[in-house]
Amino acid sequence: MKGDKEEKRSFVQKMAAFIVDKRNGFFLMYIGLAVFCAVASGWVSVNNDISSYLPEETETRQGLTLMEDFTTFATADVMVDNISYEKAEHISNRLEKLEGVKSVEFDETEEHFKNASALFSVTFDCESNTEEAEAALNRVTTEVSGYDAYIKSDAVDTTSARLDEEMSVIMVIAVVVIVAVLLLTSRTYAEIPVLLITFGTAAILNKGTNFIFGEISFISNSVAVVLQLALAIDYAIILCHRYSEERVIMQPRDAAITALSKAIPEISGSCLTTISGLGAMMFMKFGIGFDMGIVLIKAICISILCVFTLMPGLLMLFSKLIDKTHHRNFVPDITPVGKFAVKTRFVIPPVFAVVLVGAFLLQAKCPYVYGYSMITTAKQNESQIAEQKIEDTFGSDNLIAMLVPAGDYDKEARLLADLEEIDGVTGTLGLANTEASDGYMLTDSLKTRQFAELTDLDIEVARLLYSAYAADKEDYGQIVSGIDDYGVPLIDMFMYLYDQKEAGYVTLDDDLNEELDDLHEQLDDALAQLKTDDYTRLLIFSDMPEEGQETFDFLDRIHRVAEKYYPEGVCLVGNSTSDRDLSSSFVKDNTMISVLSAVFVIIVLIFTFKSAGLPVLLILVIEGSIWMNFSFPYLTSTNLFFMSYLVVSSIQMGANIDYAIVITSRYQDLKERKKPKEAAVAAVNQAFPTILTSGTILATAGILIGRLSSDPAVSSIGECLGRGTIISIILVMLVLPQILVLGDIIIEKTAFTLKKRAPVQSGTGTMRVNGRVRGYVSGVIDADVHGVLHGSINAMVETGGMEKIDKGLIEDGHKTKEKEENANKENTKEKGVQEDESKK
Repeated sequence: MKGDKEEKRSFVQKMAAFIVDKRNGFFLMYIGLAVFCAVASGWVSVNNDISSYLPEETETRQGLTLMEDFTTFATADVMVDNISYEKAEHISNRLEKLEGVKSVEFDETEEHFKNASALFSVTFDCESNTEEAEAALNRVTTEVSGYDAYIKSDAVDTTSARLDEEMSVIMVIAVVVIVAVLLLTSRTYAEIPVLLITFGTAAILNKGTNFIFGEISFISNSVAVVLQLALAIDYAIILCHRYSEERVIMQPRDAAITALSKAIPEISGSCLTTISGLGAMMFMKFGIGFDMGIVLIKAICISILCVFTLMPGLLMLFSKLIDKTHHRNFVPDITPVGKFAVKTRFVIPPVFAVVLVGAFLLQAKCPYVYGYSMITTAKQNESQIAEQKIEDTFGSDNLIAMLVPAGDYDKEARLLADLEEIDGVTGTLGLANTEASDGYMLTDSLKTRQFAELTDLDIEVARLLYSAYAADKEDYGQIVSGIDDYGVPLIDMFMYLYDQKEAGYVTLDDDLNEELDDLHEQLDDALAQLKTDDYTRLLIFSDMPEEGQETFDFLDRIHRVAEKYYPEGVCLVGNSTSDRDLSSSFVKDNTMISVLSAVFVIIVLIFTFKSAGLPVLLILVIEGSIWMNFSFPYLTSTNLFFMSYLVVSSIQMGANIDYAIVITSRYQDLKERKKPKEAAVAAVNQAFPTILTSGTILATAGILIGRLSSDPAVSSIGECLGRGTIISIILVMLVLPQILVLGDIIIEKTAFTLKKRAPVQSGTGTMRVNGRVRGYVSGVIDADVHGVLHGSINAMVETGGMEKIDKGLIEDGHKTKEKEENANKENTKEKGVQEDESKK
């Protein structure tokens, strides 16, 4: 018999039994994986450069690739407040003597000393993000530690470390909030450690497995854990509630198996909507979308795996505590809210429609920005405070690098001169306009006599030097036609002279030798920073804002001037060009994300509810919450980082749709035994605990990230996510029920089912019922009934019917039946007496 029962089990039930029975094996597996992932989390490479995720075809991305061949020394702006000029000079001299410092720019102009504040422009002798740069920056910091000092530097990128610290604080607060919410909404206190262990394990596994991607963005690295917890907590709660329901009538093992077998299809369907929304991000041209999408999808999948394979064993392990720690329900009954929603079904939907149109128009005017300079976060770190202080006192320069084909110094000089004539350009810098000595620029072409006069070389020595240079360059015609007419760029001849001196072919006096050594060091640095074999880098300083249409038009003017000299085109690189490229990418990604996330979720909903009309109604509510969410920045005149829309709209569509699904699913079930209005009221009340738990956790996580993170991108995502979740909850609880009731006809007409559902029949009193009954009969019933019921009924009666009968006939029938039963008893008694007598 036992074998027959096992054979009748479905595959899901067999799998659930295997997971529960082999729970100790799964415990050991997860302990091993957790230890491995705790170690592997240190292998994850984090990319702090958001511009590196730009599409390859963008100007900034191409320019950054070309600039990898240039040397860029680390720098720092050090501002010391409340100081005299004499004291500032003393500090400048001390800074210049520090190990690792190449130079310190400081003078009495307002660019460096203003209102008793000194600004030192420090250049280090190493590149950024190296141990040497970090050590040198620490020495500078120590040197000015006794003053009211502010330091802004690119020497060390502390973004990841700072975000890790901030997210650790956020995570602790989030866990406290989650525990408080679970205490309120759980059915037993012992559920909470089960949930925390499950998601603690899932978080460690997800963070540790990120190394398989090679590199992830600092945004994904920072928010993945919190969002993983907030997005996937529903799945564990569903299994917990299922277990509690089955435990009432089953032993722990059977309850865990049954609960898991029932929860697997339910959870799998729910997670598909979340994964669909996150999957839409992966189609963004801006690579950060793919990065966040794949990391969060992995997080959701790992969370589901832990819920399916780890949590059942934990429920068994804590089963006795779970049984002993049941508590009363703290979630209030909100039936009045449902009744209010039904009564206002002809008022709220029209108002919602008007608000929806308004929100759509307002969100289109959302003031998006594409860089950090125009965003202020609720919390500011030391670097942001220093940068703001320096800019408020001395202003800021918008630096743009231009890459042009190398080889024509004269063309570069004319281009630099024309660029300085453009409105908004405050200065330029290149080899062609950098003075070497006596009014000569580094790239000026000098003949033998000019070079001899500049360097105090004998004219004959200069001629020999020029002849050797011409031979080295295989320019023999110049030697034949006359070396005195041969012009060589000053920087090239200086470098050649130094090489000849070092090789021992030229001997110089001590003063000239020392001067040439100093000059060679400067020229070598200049060449490393401004020239490669293929490209020359020109620097353009501007007082234009970092972004905006005015700035983008300014970049176009620069391009037009440069194209007169380089028709094949030049490449501009800087914060402004990056912002413009991000702006162009956003326009395409915005439309793509909105359409794909909606389409993916609709497809999942169609298969879930087997209706064409119902998914449209649900999407309308969630899309409306997205539009309302991104209307707020326009209404409050607050700049919004563009990526917040792309990320949050995907998460909001994928995750918040679950709230609508919860109410809709319950409404569909309840409608089979109740009238639509009654079903809507009951659905709101029954779905409230689930929505309250999940929504509160997700909204809290978003708000905490928004308020406690100093990174503008991360903070902006958190703020929008928290606000969007709250709006979604309000719409789902107060607007969706009315839409379901009013749209019930559409739902029924567009259902994908050939079998017509039996109508719900109602009655009170005495009724004869013949057929399969599913509905409310002074309690819920789902059975084949053949007989008479006394009381009230509101149910579907399939393959039969129901009719009300006269009470008097029933009483006569009962009397007749009673007489028959008494007669049968008497006959049985007499038969027994006769048998006894025969035996005697």
